[in-house]
Amino acid sequence: MILIGLGANLPGRFGSPRAALDAAREGLGPLGLSAVSSVWVSAPVPVSGQPWYFNQVVRLDTDLGSHAVLDALLALETRLGRLRSVPNAPRVMDLDLLCHGSCVCDDPDLTLPHPRMHLRAFVLFPLKEIAPCWVHPVSGRSVSDLIAALEPGQEIRRDPS
Repeated sequence: MILIGLGANLPGRFGSPRAALDAAREGLGPLGLSAVSSVWVSAPVPVSGQPWYFNQVVRLDTDLGSHAVLDALLALETRLGRLRSVPNAPRVMDLDLLCHGSCVCDDPDLTLPHPRMHLRAFVLFPLKEIAPCWVHPVSGRSVSDLIAALEPGQEIRRDPS
């Protein structure tokens, strides 16, 4: 199971951040998009004055290796208008490879599972929707246990749209 986190908090060429999520999902279709969570709206992490994020988690079913998936995500981010500046900057699109099956990888280009996914409500709540039995490949903790262990104060809600 390959899980991808989608996030946007700036308008871009597709319009609103929510519209950017729609464009990202369309771009992920050829990679074997097989499940999509609800859209969740969350305060920025770390806390800042930037706009709130629209987030989703999707599942891909593909034979591509983890580095090939990462390359495809980076190329899609660029097509969607992502400009990289400083860490945690607002963005028109962010695509994170959260996990690639049970693969554990720590090289200069890729860390799997994503090193902060277990700390982020905006990843775990949508992930639980599409993979309720998912278990972190390093800690062995279930997604429900990880949600229960989240630091308080992460503001998040399901988008009613």
